[in-house]
Amino acid sequence: MEKAAHRRIAGLLGTLGALLALMLAGAGPAAAHATLESTDPHQNSVVAAAPQAVTLTFSESVSLSSDSVRVLDPAGKAVDTGNPGHADGKADTARVGLNSGLANGTYTVAWRAVSEDSHPIGGAFTFSIGAPSDTSVSATALQGAKADGLVSALYGTGRTVAYAAFALLAGVAAFVLICWPEGATRRRVQRLLMTGWAALLTSTVAVLMLRGPYERGSGIGKALDLSLVRATLDERIGTALAARLLLLAASGVFLSLLVGQLGQPARPAARPGGAGTTGTDGSAGSAGSTGDEEAEEAELRELEQRVAERPQREARLGLGVAGLVLSIALAATWVGADHASVGIQVWLSLPLGMLHLIAMALWLGGLAALLVALREGVGAQVVDRFSKVAFGSVAVLAATGVYQSWRGLGSWGALTGTEYGRLLLVKTGCVAVMLGAAWFSRTWLARLRAAPAEAAEVEPAAVPEPVGVAAAHSEDPLRQAQLARQQAARESAGRERGLTPTRAGLRRSVLVEALVAVAVLVVTTMLTNSPPGRVASEVKAGAVAPAAGPAAGGAPAPQTEPGRTVELKLPYDTKGRTPNAKGTATVTLNPARTGSNEVHLALTGADGQPVDVPEVQLAFTLPDRDLGPLPVALTPEGTGRWSGTAQLPLAGTWVVSVQIRSSDIDQTTPTQQFKIG
Repeated sequence: MEKAAHRRIAGLLGTLGALLALMLAGAGPAAAHATLESTDPHQNSVVAAAPQAVTLTFSESVSLSSDSVRVLDPAGKAVDTGNPGHADGKADTARVGLNSGLANGTYTVAWRAVSEDSHPIGGAFTFSIGAPSDTSVSATALQGAKADGLVSALYGTGRTVAYAAFALLAGVAAFVLICWPEGATRRRVQRLLMTGWAALLTSTVAVLMLRGPYERGSGIGKALDLSLVRATLDERIGTALAARLLLLAASGVFLSLLVGQLGQPARPAARPGGAGTTGTDGSAGSAGSTGDEEAEEAELRELEQRVAERPQREARLGLGVAGLVLSIALAATWVGADHASVGIQVWLSLPLGMLHLIAMALWLGGLAALLVALREGVGAQVVDRFSKVAFGSVAVLAATGVYQSWRGLGSWGALTGTEYGRLLLVKTGCVAVMLGAAWFSRTWLARLRAAPAEAAEVEPAAVPEPVGVAAAHSEDPLRQAQLARQQAARESAGRERGLTPTRAGLRRSVLVEALVAVAVLVVTTMLTNSPPGRVASEVKAGAVAPAAGPAAGGAPAPQTEPGRTVELKLPYDTKGRTPNAKGTATVTLNPARTGSNEVHLALTGADGQPVDVPEVQLAFTLPDRDLGPLPVALTPEGTGRWSGTAQLPLAGTWVVSVQIRSSDIDQTTPTQQFKIG
């Protein structure tokens, strides 16, 4: 039997692995987390006359605030008219007007928006009027994509608590309805239900209040700004949070019905009166008649027992349907405002995302309920029911998780080359640890089933009240302390009654599962806050395509100066096996000062010979000013050689990054610092 089970498990894992490989191999383009695709004026371009507006085009719809796009002149003064909007009503654009009479020089555009999947994005780029110039932009004037540290930590904590609370609320309720209806009468189970409900309510309100400061990068003091709360409610995530609050009100009614209906003791079946009388003593057929009557009596008792239990069965069915509807609706408040709501196959990713969340709640929340149930001394039958529910939940999680991984990653390289992929590996490892603990739990359960005396439910210990109950009302503090210790000892004895080594081992393995589940929830929150690996690997550094040639009006190209060339050598190793997987990237800049610079990039292999790669990207970042990345549009000049123009508007310590992809799955991004000015 065990070998057959192992073969079935191995076959299931093999099938899932093959399915994942096929899906990743056939991955196509997708979108989630909006990316900046183009700008007008183009990044790093030089225009002959001042434009009337700046327009940004994104890969998907974005939400804008009153300061989403700011344009700063070389002195750091805002020259935009404010209140950006969508160009021509297109939701994937942002446009802000410019003041008239702008002087020549280099202007910096700082932008910040909220993508369709509810994640804040931001960046900056430059363009010049007439000719490039030095610029001194205040660091506080630039809006990056990073939120305030405290706000970001509190916002992430609130989202993690919300996931855990949903799992506790839905999972414990399902455990009571499916596995242990008598649990509704236990105070500890009721506390678990109320804890999940209250925690989900509190975390939802906290996320709603923190969303505004999180999007705009402001401090914690703005959490009570009602104008930001109103702005949040106008967004997709605000609508989802408001709907979640309404659903929690309905959930409170559901919990009262759950405890009220299942918490009532079942009506005892009436014993049939006179049904046990038999024929006259000594009759010839008395033995056969008595056997028939006993069979009829047993059948009648069973029928009456079913009739007595029918109200509770109907109540469980009705509550189960209501709980399922509420769980689906609550899950939709996450899925409808996250990665699943945008990109490819939304029609499929939305229901599978909800199914993934509900399966997670059944497993993780059920573990918390099982810990309490084991403490209350439930029998092996209850544990066996949950074991079946957990197995089905894990199967659903595996199937939906494979699909979500394919949809979010897009390639094998994204599994190790992006933050999303690395977090996914961490989550997979945590789930593997949980499955290992679950295997030990099933082993302990098998031992429990094998011992009928241990498998039976442990009835609560009937401990008589101590003599002299009136003494409990004594005002003597020593006597009250003594009575309190006695009461605690009686309760402890009742809890530990029947705690055999097998039951203790089962409790320990379930506790390990529950503890690792907390780590899974934390990593899940981090995953939802990270751009999908498919997007991160496809986005150009800034995703802006500058003008291919000189700007209108014949703006001059950057002027090189002899003796002003800076050469940077960046060794790289993509860990691949192709000849171009390891070598050196050489970046040269001239004149290596603020303004326009001519950039050349050369790639050489380990043997010093030029090598070509499928994809290479070059970008500059000024961390001290939160400026960048500023990508460079590269033009091929031969094998392993590219050139382009970089606008470096400020003096300081810059970082050059070269993203090199040597094959479909192997890539790396070496970086190096250098000073300008």
